[in-house]
Amino acid sequence: IGLLKMDFLGLTTLTVLDDCQRLIEAARGEKLDLDHLPLDDAETYALLGKGLTSGIFQFESRGMTDILRRAKPSRLGDLTALNALYRPGPIQGGMIDDFVARKMGRKQVSYELPELKEILEETYGVIVYQEQVMQIAASVAGFSLGEADVLRRAMGKKKHEEMVAMREKFLAGARKNNVPARKAQKLFDLMEQFAGYGFNKSHSAAYALIAYQTAYLKAHHPVEF
Repeated sequence: IGLLKMDFLGLTTLTVLDDCQRLIEAARGEKLDLDHLPLDDAETYALLGKGLTSGIFQFESRGMTDILRRAKPSRLGDLTALNALYRPGPIQGGMIDDFVARKMGRKQVSYELPELKEILEETYGVIVYQEQVMQIAASVAGFSLGEADVLRRAMGKKKHEEMVAMREKFLAGARKNNVPARKAQKLFDLMEQFAGYGFNKSHSAAYALIAYQTAYLKAHHPVEF
């Protein structure tokens, strides 16, 4: 009926972070502002890259610690992507191996079209997020973001009839933007393949930030943590 639906999650980790801040202030007189931590802290990423993640939000499992050791995350965007990729579909589809190989320079990062670089550069050319599928549709085929969201939903739910109509619309839009038909077709197939695995970036980024904050506290204030 046109109302906005919102989910509010109560995370125990937020209480852990708050308790830790209180202990640091009580013991050292230092008031730590988690909202303004440096997001490029080398010690934090070193801890994550070694897989020392007991107590680190979302990154504790054996599989995830193995991926962290292989991927050596060096920025918040890496944590966001790994958080989104660590699910059965992307794992079985080999997307994590592909992401790690590109991140570590073992595989060349390439883009089907020049306009894709700005959209996919942060994930080393791999389509990871639902938002990237929407951006590609808008940039390459001139979709409005509303139309791009309909495309994302149809791809995610594999609605065949909608997909046929969307494919025609995408190819027509790409043709108007002087994109070669063969490349547009290949790009749509690629989007369709990845959309089934695509994760919501805003969700993953929020979780990655909490993970970074817990890792920062563990790296710099291990006693209180």
